[in-house]
Amino acid sequence: MDKHNPHDETAHSEPAEQPNGELYGVLAEFDTPGELIEAARKVRDAGYTEFDCYSPFPVHGIDEAMGIKRTILPLLVFGGGFTGLLLGLLLQWWTNAYDWPWLISGKPIWSLPANIPIGFETTILLSVFTTFFGMWILNRLPQVWHPFFRLDRFARVTDDAFLLGIEARDGKFKAESTSELLKNAGAIAVESCYLDPRPESRTVPKWIYAVIITTGVMALIPFAIIAKARASTSSEPHYHIFGDMDFQPKVKSDATFELFGDSRGNRGVIAGTLARGSLNADDTFYRGLSRAGDGNPSWLAELPASLEVDMKLLERGRERYDIYCAPCHGYDGRGEGAIPRRVKTLGGVWLARNLVDPQGAVAKMPNGQLFNTISNGFNTMMGYAAQIPHRDRWAIVLYVRALQRAQNAGPQDVPADCRNEVR
Repeated sequence: MDKHNPHDETAHSEPAEQPNGELYGVLAEFDTPGELIEAARKVRDAGYTEFDCYSPFPVHGIDEAMGIKRTILPLLVFGGGFTGLLLGLLLQWWTNAYDWPWLISGKPIWSLPANIPIGFETTILLSVFTTFFGMWILNRLPQVWHPFFRLDRFARVTDDAFLLGIEARDGKFKAESTSELLKNAGAIAVESCYLDPRPESRTVPKWIYAVIITTGVMALIPFAIIAKARASTSSEPHYHIFGDMDFQPKVKSDATFELFGDSRGNRGVIAGTLARGSLNADDTFYRGLSRAGDGNPSWLAELPASLEVDMKLLERGRERYDIYCAPCHGYDGRGEGAIPRRVKTLGGVWLARNLVDPQGAVAKMPNGQLFNTISNGFNTMMGYAAQIPHRDRWAIVLYVRALQRAQNAGPQDVPADCRNEVR
């Protein structure tokens, strides 16, 4: 066509030819995955080591055909996980047993079982980091550019091309003999690949360095803030970027509450009201009081008539007594529980009333008064009304009476048909 014709379609259809530099290697294309595997096996048997295979999908058996050795990544992951375990345990020992030891209820300052969860977490953490970064390093990633990218044929590797490339740096590489080997292995095309001789193709753009330096400096800012906070003091509260539930309008102990005019958070019980289901009109069961005779209240001498007394109730009383009462009064009721004994070994004094002394106040105390003591406390003893339901408090009263009977039993308390067996 006329070169002056504006409609000449060939005038701009041919792209400018890229300059070629040093020979990088050769790239061969194969028709099927099976042919690629067979070619890789032949290249390996010929003594080549600097070569790789490229395909749109994983090809089973290609690793063995190429002679690729088993990766050392599992060993690296094991080493990272074991290091994480040791560092996790060391951190907990340092903080809890060495740098700031706390003795809590006589427990060991440091023990292995209590520190396993954190050790497990640090094991997982370093295993994941080793796996992630180890894979990138062993695979020489990130690699944003490769000389084979200059070849149009290589662009089909993510679609339908099965390629094998041999690098010129291989000790056995010779352009003619290597190309002939690939053709004999069944290649449908063999193409040479050259490096780009232009200097700008081998240098990293300056803006990338600027981004790396900027992000690196910004990453150091949080550490600088932490260092400043550790080395300084302030009378101002912490600055919360996300307040979440730290500043919700709620009543806090020993603090004002602006929702009410008098700023008092504790409003107390509203006069003349009761919570639903809390009437508790039976003074005998709920308060241990009796209004027999003149109607004036007095302590109930017996157990409430509404209470079914049986071995099940007694066993319930024993269970509740062992939980709430035995730490101070002892399992036998003599006032020598674990807490008084512990205080005594430390040189202190902890007085717990003897519940089974026949001349003591508890033995002479009406059942209603004992129930009231359990409910509301006495002297330094706290009340257990919030922890122990009414029925369980009567069960404890029943068990205390059983303890007194057992500790102070005499011959007259032995059944008549069993007295001859008593020595």
